[in-house]
Amino acid sequence: MEKKYIVALDQGTTSSRAIVFNSKAKKIASNQREFTQYFPESGWVEHDAEELFLCQLTVLQETLRQAKINPEEVSALGITNQRETVVLWDKKTGVPVHRAIVWQCRRTAPIVEALVASGKSDLIYEKTGLIPDAYFSATKIQWILDEVPGLRERAENGEILAGTIDTWLVWRLTGGRVHVTDFTNASRTMLFNINTLEWDEELLSVFKVPRCILPEVKDSSCVYGTTSKEVCGFEIPIAACIGDQQAALFGQGCFSKGEVKTTYGTGCFMLMNTGDKIIRSRNKLLTTIAISMNGKIQYALEGSVFMGGTVIKWLRDQLGIIKSAKECDQLAESVPDAAGAVLVPAFTGLGSPYWDQYARGTLVGLTRGVTKAHICRAAIEGIALQVKDLLVCMTDDAGEEIREMKVDGGACVSNILMQFQSDILDRPIFRPKNVETTALGAAYCAGLATGFWKNKQEILDNAQTDRIFTPSMDEEKRQAACKKWKRAVERARLWEKEEL
Repeated sequence: MEKKYIVALDQGTTSSRAIVFNSKAKKIASNQREFTQYFPESGWVEHDAEELFLCQLTVLQETLRQAKINPEEVSALGITNQRETVVLWDKKTGVPVHRAIVWQCRRTAPIVEALVASGKSDLIYEKTGLIPDAYFSATKIQWILDEVPGLRERAENGEILAGTIDTWLVWRLTGGRVHVTDFTNASRTMLFNINTLEWDEELLSVFKVPRCILPEVKDSSCVYGTTSKEVCGFEIPIAACIGDQQAALFGQGCFSKGEVKTTYGTGCFMLMNTGDKIIRSRNKLLTTIAISMNGKIQYALEGSVFMGGTVIKWLRDQLGIIKSAKECDQLAESVPDAAGAVLVPAFTGLGSPYWDQYARGTLVGLTRGVTKAHICRAAIEGIALQVKDLLVCMTDDAGEEIREMKVDGGACVSNILMQFQSDILDRPIFRPKNVETTALGAAYCAGLATGFWKNKQEILDNAQTDRIFTPSMDEEKRQAACKKWKRAVERARLWEKEEL
């Protein structure tokens, strides 16, 4: 049967989706479903790994049915995933031994603090390109091994497997036959040496993680195995795994050195392709692997904002002042500014360039004249101002001017957010017609691995721009907004430090 389609599984922080693409990268069908978020203690975030898998499998099956596609028509399946989140499970039964600890979770901040105090920061950065932080996977694995009774001994005996979400999905989809990850996800664990391209024995010792529980590391674009008919009801080659932000970089066609994209999802993530060169940041950005394809590695500089589109969900679900993201935009557009209010959305700490595990969300500058419309405006501006911090650092690290930025992700459909982003950056913003470039990147990787697409030029030929946002804010107003933002950030920092 002719191979007409590629399926992408986009496993995010709050939902799982499946999208079917044709050879022109047009979306044929898609489904999305949210799953449960667990917050057992302040600053802790967990997922039920089995619920997450079943949610992903369900949307995959539903999407194929909806599109009326025979699985034999699908060339391959590609996976893109929330990074850093980790699962440990029983090798024989496949049952998770603890809830997945999510990338946003701050429970291991004391472990990181102790590592920094013992002088391990430079070692970790030189080997991994990462700033020591609870954000990454290593301390999460260490915590689970230490906290679940008897688990460390079982792990050392080879009875336990571990992995990021891509690894968990592949293992479950293949019926437990394949334990694998790709270079992009491995580079986010704080256990993988981006210079030697292998699990690092010294880091494994630092974090007390047995090598035997970790997956094999392969290219982002290659055939890992086939879905199990017993588990899924059909057999489709799994031909890509790639971390969500790297997938978006690839999906945007940022194949050349110096090209930049920012994804507005749960968080905001800015990546610059640096080619085959490892660039060490002077500004506390991360050096990471952008993609591995045909045995060749490309690197990236990355700035990470922990709270992006989730800020809007917080307004909806926790504060209850809006019913939808669209209402947030409408309220924000109804006022000319935020009436002096500034929202720093450091609900789970601050990422680049601050790396403050103890920062917390702050709303300052309130007067009795501030309404929910102004708070909505402050929330939108807070997202964009975090991204401004990243671009300033990235420009300095790269040593060259960034003249434009490509954007994607669910929150970038907000015109007011994108216009303010362009204004505060003083640069044009390019939004594609398909803003789900994370899923598209995974699809492209899978399609290239199976010959569905012949080369990268075919991918570039598919690209279409929806809208270009150009700056219209005067410099004085821009500088004033940035200055006020910096003052607000300082008030959010170190909030949870006990001695303060």
